[in-house]
Amino acid sequence: MPAVALPNIAPIFRREFRSYFNSPAAYVVIVVFLSIIGWFFTSNMFLFNVASMRMFFELVPLVFLFFIPAVTMRLLAEEKKSGTLELLTTKPVLDVEIILGKFLAAWALLAAALLPTLLYVLTLGALGSLDLGPVITGYIGLLLMGGVYIAIGILASSLTENQIVAFIIGFLLILALFLMDKVLMYVPESIASTMEFLSIDYHFSNIARGVIDSRDILYFVSLLGFSLYLATVSLERRKW
Repeated sequence: MPAVALPNIAPIFRREFRSYFNSPAAYVVIVVFLSIIGWFFTSNMFLFNVASMRMFFELVPLVFLFFIPAVTMRLLAEEKKSGTLELLTTKPVLDVEIILGKFLAAWALLAAALLPTLLYVLTLGALGSLDLGPVITGYIGLLLMGGVYIAIGILASSLTENQIVAFIIGFLLILALFLMDKVLMYVPESIASTMEFLSIDYHFSNIARGVIDSRDILYFVSLLGFSLYLATVSLERRKW
């Protein structure tokens, strides 16, 4: 099997990242994302007089449930519907390189959306003492969680030519992972511990508390890699 080449991934990354900002869609999604987060953050800080990033790290994973499927739904579905995917694959580029280029572009967009929220950290730091340890690990956790969600969203987009269907599939898969540790009381005890370990929010919560555990990192990296692998296999189906 040919080796994955960075020079092949970089043009796909640049093309996809530019395409987000060549249309108003990315601006609208980012503005809505920041507006929701900003409203709850300021409400928590001024109305309840609580200077903490805890509410921020509790709210962002919920917003991710809608934000990330909206970002990823077009990545492959639109290419397949318009026929540009076949044009892209006529070039000397592997399917896995297409997947990685699109993944990195969406991940960079996610990082760009989170960047303005650092103003909240600066604001709280100016108002009083702020423990930066949990804040730093919290952002690391958000990037890891977002990376997994993006990989799942790309997998969903690879399964259909319809962007709305891709959004729904991605949303349901992400929601299932998010809720696994929320329904433990309704499942048999024999599988409760397994479901808790499979829950993405369980691992994110550990990291957001300031604890970097190799098991949590391994979980995110493994799930991200597996989702991208399945997306690559799904993309290769057209050759079968």
